[in-house]
Amino acid sequence: MTARAVVTGIGVVAPSGIGAPAHWSTVLSGTRRIGPITLFDPAGYPTRFGGEVTGFDATGWADSRQLVQTDRWTHLGFAATRLALADAGLPEKAADPYGYAVTLASSSGGNLFGQRELQRLWGGPTRTVGAYQSIAWFYAASVGQLSIHHQFKGPCGVLVSEAAGGLDSLAHAVRSVRRGTPVVIAGGTESPLSPYALACQLRSGLLSDVADAQRAYQPFDAAASGYLPAEGGAVFVVEELGHALSRGARVYGEVVGWGATHDAAHTGPDSAGDPAQYARAMRLALRRAGVGPDAVDVVLPDALGVPRYDRAEAAALRAVFGERPPPVSTAKPLTGRAHQGGAALDVATALLAFRHDTLPASAGPDDVADGCELDFLREHRRPRNRVALVCARGFDGFNSALVLRGAAPTREDDHD
Repeated sequence: MTARAVVTGIGVVAPSGIGAPAHWSTVLSGTRRIGPITLFDPAGYPTRFGGEVTGFDATGWADSRQLVQTDRWTHLGFAATRLALADAGLPEKAADPYGYAVTLASSSGGNLFGQRELQRLWGGPTRTVGAYQSIAWFYAASVGQLSIHHQFKGPCGVLVSEAAGGLDSLAHAVRSVRRGTPVVIAGGTESPLSPYALACQLRSGLLSDVADAQRAYQPFDAAASGYLPAEGGAVFVVEELGHALSRGARVYGEVVGWGATHDAAHTGPDSAGDPAQYARAMRLALRRAGVGPDAVDVVLPDALGVPRYDRAEAAALRAVFGERPPPVSTAKPLTGRAHQGGAALDVATALLAFRHDTLPASAGPDDVADGCELDFLREHRRPRNRVALVCARGFDGFNSALVLRGAAPTREDDHD
């Protein structure tokens, strides 16, 4: 029989809070956590708002040696992974290191660390960079550091497909489980709030410059003006079902299907992605899951907040589900868009929704834009089939979709 991959641990470090309970409380209350960027002075930039992980102290999650060798993006990954392992009831150091793997997504890498070192090279008196410049910025830095720290020596890897990577990492984790690795760390975090990273994002023309944090990021809304960047994300323990049951682990849900396609086109000022390829990724995920479109309880969309992309996403959903798509809910206006970390955060939201037997109301839109007419959840609702479709698009043509089947809630869940 094909091994089944379930999620037994969730670690969230995001603007919505540190820890899955804090994140769920933010989503359920609809509290917006976007505000002025404080990690550096953004006064000279047209976009000055974002989603920061407030109250995050890296010294509580990594030792002094790790802190000087790695970027804030990796510090967030250390925290999210430790939270996920604790939530799953697994030790931080594996008794069987070859039975554990790390497969995370990455996007901008250690941009803050890299910028600091390059400024020292070109503007400092020593005209040098530190020894860790060669590794701290690299896309695989978090995977490598986590593997070393936790001594997870199974097949490790990094997925680089911008926001789509947050879902691709989970799909790859399922493949690793089916190939014989019982435990895989998956998901992703991001830290794009540095001068260099913000400048790169502004070059795309997709960021919002609205001077009101509460109105700047409004996906599918008539007032949509672009997205706001955010840091953080979510990390998961993906485990072979038999392995999880043998140790009495709590199961949040199962990854039952996934699909990935590519537009073969660059993200540009006039592009909106290819709705047909995006829809194809959704159909692939549903087909592999053995789930019909009418069985989906909720869709968690990419929700970029750029009008032409929002219309393209709505068109893709209608192509898959017809003129009556399932309820749609997004929490991204509460946190900002954390690239691959944001897609992973959507997976956390879906799994927590099933655990608490509550589909959360969507954080907007208030005034649905023309061409974006979808069934946005306006109030909390109980799921029927415990099936969610999570969708994400990465810049330059990446499309991914993931189907999750939630476990039935238990009595103890009501007290969390």
